Amino acid sequence: MSIQPADPSSIVRLSIGGKKFSTTVDTLTQREPDSMLAAMFSGRHVVCQDAEKTNFCQGFVFVDRDGKHFRHILNWLRDGVIPTLSDSDYSELLREAEYYQLLGLIDGIHSVVSKKREEDKDELDSELTRTDIIKCIQSERVRFRGVNLSGLDLSKLDVDAEGSIFHNATLRECEFTGANLRGALLAGANLQSANLQDACLTDCSFCGADLRSAHLQTADLTNANLEGANLEGANLKGAKLSNANLRGANLQRAYLRHVDLRETHLEGAKLDGANLLGAIR
Repeated sequence: MSIQPADPSSIVRLSIGGKKFSTTVDTLTQREPDSMLAAMFSGRHVVCQDAEKTNFCQGFVFVDRDGKHFRHILNWLRDGVIPTLSDSDYSELLREAEYYQLLGLIDGIHSVVSKKREEDKDELDSELTRTDIIKCIQSERVRFRGVNLSGLDLSKLDVDAEGSIFHNATLRECEFTGANLRGALLAGANLQSANLQDACLTDCSFCGADLRSAHLQTADLTNANLEGANLEGANLKGAKLSNANLRGANLQRAYLRHVDLRETHLEGAKLDGANLLGAIR
């Protein structure tokens, strides 16, 4: 026995996993002509009945699939609109679209999901406030890897930021005056022109960070790791650098007047044009 081709305007009754649907041959064949559904009803092929997967029961063509999202499939075939769903539902709908070989719907789902993720990321980046950041820092599970916090005012931040991770975060021109960032991990972060004056940066990691033109006057960088960091043009006047690691750092044109460098590790550091007048070495 086989599913016979029908007139385009004729009604087709489907039972998808027990859920009943009614549509037309035209709907099932026009938008996605290369799909499994089109092949079943277009008349181009004679599709033999599979006793386990597809059969006739009380006037309905039965397909042994979950019918939860089949209404979205029919609506796509009718008007070409991708439904608004949760991420988990998109995943389920995508699985059904792949089964029915609905290539247009598959591409549409991928496009919508990708756009949604970008919008979610942009919303997170644009709406983070000082209060949000403080709450995040107080949570041991929150990380700031790659987040854009440019221009955010975190001055006089008095929470314990130990263990907070700002890996690769964009913190350009952020205001950290007097902030307590003890032990924070800022490897690879963009801190260009950031104001870290009077900040507690003890035990912080700035490996490979961009600190060009950063304001670090009287900041406490005791035991801080700035290996390979770019401090070109940074102002370190009065900064505490006891046991700080500046190996391979770029300190060209940095302001280091009267800074005590006796316990600072400067092997391989670039000091061309740095202002070292009165520095203790």
